[in-house]
Amino acid sequence: IDNVLEINHAFATGALRVLAFARRELEEGAHSEEKDLVFLGLQGMIDPPRPEVKEAYQKCQQAGVKVVMITGDHKDTAVAVAKEIGIMDGDMVLTGAELDAMEEEQYAQIAPQVRVYARVSPQHKVRITDMYKKMGHVVAMTGDGINDAPALKRSDIGVAMGLTGTDVTKEASDMVLADDNFATIVSAIEEGRGIYDNIKKFVYYLLSSNFAEVITIFAAIMLKMPLPLLPVQLLWINLVTDSLPAIALGMEPYEMAIMKRPPRNPREGIVTQGIMAYLVAVGFITAAVIIDIIIFLTW
Repeated sequence: IDNVLEINHAFATGALRVLAFARRELEEGAHSEEKDLVFLGLQGMIDPPRPEVKEAYQKCQQAGVKVVMITGDHKDTAVAVAKEIGIMDGDMVLTGAELDAMEEEQYAQIAPQVRVYARVSPQHKVRITDMYKKMGHVVAMTGDGINDAPALKRSDIGVAMGLTGTDVTKEASDMVLADDNFATIVSAIEEGRGIYDNIKKFVYYLLSSNFAEVITIFAAIMLKMPLPLLPVQLLWINLVTDSLPAIALGMEPYEMAIMKRPPRNPREGIVTQGIMAYLVAVGFITAAVIIDIIIFLTW
């Protein structure tokens, strides 16, 4: 037995999934019971990570995205795969049985150090999701089986497998991976950050322009000057000089270092207090310049 366990450990640490084979001859009419079996041997299967996963994980590290590996495989197999990808570097590994034996307070203390969960069930996924949400993280959970649906529904972003995932899992998810590839999730994060940045540029440009128009007209009225902008001129500005540049900003290529900055605060709106003060200041400066030009031309 010790020799078999040693070989099993050697297979598992080589990132192999191990199956044990045994046989038993049954007499006619006898029930098939798993006892008195004759051991035949072990077989190892490997499901290597895709080549692009390691690079995708490095992008996650640069972007401040914490990746946690959750698998039903043996602990040694999970650790071997995690090391190959680069997830593990002296971090903790937790099995489903160890997780069941922990109280909530004890689990909360070690959860930040755990990077790999092995031999877990779908019920454990729900507990893991809840813990990371309590820690203040925005949690994305992946899954493919029917039993994964509760964890996907409980997470902030449920990600279902498009090729191997069940219909129930896809219905419970917010996103479906058409290629079942982790690197696609990282690409989606990058795309989302780029879209969000362009939306901010679009909004900031329009607000700064409109603030300038409003403040200019208000200042002219307070100074008892003729209106600097007629309704037709305002319409022209909003349709041409505002809309086209704003659309161009919304379609601008993403910044090269977009995945090298930490995640934004999810509670922070598009227009913060600092940005609002900046937009108002730009509006006042623009209005002051326009009023000065009008005074100079009518002098």
